Amino acid sequence: MHHWRRDVVELAALFTAVAVADGVANLVGHGPGGPALLVISALVLAATAGFHVWWARRPGHAPPVTDTDTGARPAVDATGQAGPGAQAPATGEAPATLWRLRTTVRDEPGSLAALCTALAAHRVDILSLQTHPLADGTVDEFLLRGPGELTAGEITRALALAGGTDTWIERADTHDLVDAPTRVLGLATRTALDAAELPLALRQLLGRCTIRSLPAHPVGGARRPETVPVEGALEDTVMRLRAPEGGVITVERPYLPFTPTEFARARALVELDARLGPRIPHGQDVLTLPAGNAITVRRADTGDLEAARAMHERCSARTLGLRYHGPVGDADRYLNHLLSPRFGRTLAVSTASGRIVGLGHLLWDGDETEVALLVEDDWQRRGIGGELLSRLVGMAVEAGCESVYAVTQASNTGMVAAMRALGLPLDYQIEEGTLVITARLDAVGVAGWLSGAGETGRTEAP
Repeated sequence: MHHWRRDVVELAALFTAVAVADGVANLVGHGPGGPALLVISALVLAATAGFHVWWARRPGHAPPVTDTDTGARPAVDATGQAGPGAQAPATGEAPATLWRLRTTVRDEPGSLAALCTALAAHRVDILSLQTHPLADGTVDEFLLRGPGELTAGEITRALALAGGTDTWIERADTHDLVDAPTRVLGLATRTALDAAELPLALRQLLGRCTIRSLPAHPVGGARRPETVPVEGALEDTVMRLRAPEGGVITVERPYLPFTPTEFARARALVELDARLGPRIPHGQDVLTLPAGNAITVRRADTGDLEAARAMHERCSARTLGLRYHGPVGDADRYLNHLLSPRFGRTLAVSTASGRIVGLGHLLWDGDETEVALLVEDDWQRRGIGGELLSRLVGMAVEAGCESVYAVTQASNTGMVAAMRALGLPLDYQIEEGTLVITARLDAVGVAGWLSGAGETGRTEAP
């Protein structure tokens, strides 16, 4: 039906064009001003073509630049920098930014698609996605890469319009690019090799949180922790898990509620630790002190309890008082807690005969980390304290701790000198004779410390 109409129109146009061409030819060939008319027609055609080119190249009418054109925006790698072979961003254009985002949507078809559409409208790439089912909805956790000029508020508002609620967002880094199964397997491996890694593994698994381990039989008559079911307990921003040795592990994250998926992962990690039982790495280092004595530095645990008690008996009351800040008779009561890998890491210094003459503790204290030293009287002023402290700070750096602190007395010049010998920024707080020295493990301090830690740890304290 439509074909014969189109054919008729084309024939009419053809006849009209032939008639006009014949008329123009007769006018040019027989008219008095034919050549001039021909020149004028050529000029008009050239002007029309030039105007058309100018109009097509105006910014408002230029064709859009595609990703395959040379003017496409540069490829951006995981760190937010331009990748190899990519063009540099235009002047004033910020590099890409990584974000970690979590939002809750209704559990119905199309809810996730609405979020993805809202992110795509702001040129945000979704690098990874995890879903955490809830009883009345779903928590979607994204790792995003967006334009550098895009703010967290703009992303949050876009998701709110798309149906997302209780949205939480923070900056991410390249470490977050590891997918969740790989990260969990890595944390399980670390926990399997060392029981002291469990609190650190939980913190890396759950993000910024406070972890406290409460023993089943607290030292000093403290109140026992409330019993926890075998399967644990989850209460919004707090989860409680039964520790392998019978105590309670409490994890708090006030800024973001835990999901059942996170609770199940944490519980599986604790169950793995319980099945493997007590364990520590068995490596050791043999060192020579400036005075020529050979010592062995190794990890210690509750199996060294009797040897540690024997060292207590050889220490003076003043040495024990400087270390434990209380009645000397209570010193032995703390050893079982201090030597347990559940609450931190302990280094022991032994002589050639196997006798322990020094202990260094790195204790997990919620969000903070404490260091403590005890060296037998006859072995003080030989560099043992500096060696232990240097190694403990190195462990704290590897664990990602932001700072370490030591609680001592102002008269303990040996501990003060050992902390100063680290070469790290120190903060001092004195209250009623108790001195708290905090070493900040910031990027500048740690870089300088790592470059000379080996020699610093072997320098005898003045």
